[in-house]
Amino acid sequence: MRAEPGDQLVVESPATGAAGRDGEIVGVRHADGTPPYEVRWSDTDEVTLVCPGPDAHVRGPGHPPRGEAESGRSRTDRTGERASAEPHATTQVRPPHPGDIGRRVSAERRRRGLSREETAHRAGMAPEYLAYLEEQAADPTATCLARLAGVLGTTPVALRGGGGIDRPPGQGQALRHPRIRDLGPDECRRLLSASGVGRVAVSTPQGPAVVPVNYEVVDESIAYRTVPDSAPAAAVGSEVAFEVDHLDEDMGQGWSVLVVGPARVVTDPGAVRRLAEGAHSAPWAGGEREMWVSIRPRRITGRRVTEDGQ
Repeated sequence: MRAEPGDQLVVESPATGAAGRDGEIVGVRHADGTPPYEVRWSDTDEVTLVCPGPDAHVRGPGHPPRGEAESGRSRTDRTGERASAEPHATTQVRPPHPGDIGRRVSAERRRRGLSREETAHRAGMAPEYLAYLEEQAADPTATCLARLAGVLGTTPVALRGGGGIDRPPGQGQALRHPRIRDLGPDECRRLLSASGVGRVAVSTPQGPAVVPVNYEVVDESIAYRTVPDSAPAAAVGSEVAFEVDHLDEDMGQGWSVLVVGPARVVTDPGAVRRLAEGAHSAPWAGGEREMWVSIRPRRITGRRVTEDGQ
């Protein structure tokens, strides 16, 4: 089956063979015009992603009669000119990369030891559609997501990634066969170089403290800005630990990098200006934070947790 935007998808009634439902194809996902399609149904005006079954066919301007699409014979396009069975160059194409929903569905399925075929059968959908959902940035309907959630023992909200914004990270299920490995200095530096938010561990008059800070990497040093008399400012003049990590809740994987070294306050006006101008973001805490602290790494270590065999 092949189609292009503007064609009609017709689903026949299993009992009579007559058209039971139809809608306009408003988007295709593959360059060759094969399913799945984004269809705006005529009875509800709702747009859903459809992987047509054997009871469906395509008709309308620009498409051959039923059965001719698969034959490869030429067809008449919307202008009346003869054209080959190949899709137009203007066919909408989307990059084949998994979306967050697909990754969560795939992760939950593997955790339960289910194959795609078994999961699709229990959810009442085609295995090809489940494969598409897991491998590309799809947006399934609420009904589809509810069926999958029921099979996987979770909720549609969890599959969409909502409902846990205030939940501490790390409460996802662990891998069945985790593997932990040490990271070399080069890989640690590469992970650090993305900048972002890390945690600095310091000793304060009130006791030990671990504080999140927006950081930059400049000439292999960790730099962050703060205000005097704050917990992050207590790092100055001592050896401190700085940590950054990333957790993939859906896949049960992650990494962490630990930097240990002396901290000092940056006093050179030119260096302060360059740090401020090159900062990737303003401090999340807000306010005037013009005191820059630099940590010169003396030791860098890291670890990564992955599925055994990766």
